[in-house]
Amino acid sequence: MSARKVLVLNGPNLGRLGSREPDVYGSTSYKGLVEACTALGAELGFAVEVRETNDEGELVRWLHEAADGRVPVVINPGAFTHYSYAMRDAAAQRTAPLIEVHISNPYAREEFRHTSVIAAVASGTVAGFGIGSYRLALRALAEELGD
Repeated sequence: MSARKVLVLNGPNLGRLGSREPDVYGSTSYKGLVEACTALGAELGFAVEVRETNDEGELVRWLHEAADGRVPVVINPGAFTHYSYAMRDAAAQRTAPLIEVHISNPYAREEFRHTSVIAAVASGTVAGFGIGSYRLALRALAEELGD
């Protein structure tokens, strides 16, 4: 049996992990995030493809690709979380589980971060556990797909 494809999508500034505000986002590099997601994904029977972009339109296209292919998604929209209705509308078209992820806890930060336009159309949200948020999301995905 072949591994099920899963997309892990990352929005703006996430490629700067490890150097960007390590007190908020931790010291794990983006490369470390990719390695963690692909390794755990393989354990769970997933073929994880991790992508990152600073371009809102590209994230929307990736969400369309996932919907068209019935591909589960773990997404950290970054700052797009709080205002991108285009991304929200693309996520709403999902045909497989979609889990929103955040490294930090948005509710413990600035007020503008308390709103997610993605959360209402996601299967669920995992936030505040550092890079572990991605691991928790992949495990939740495995459970949801196993039901």
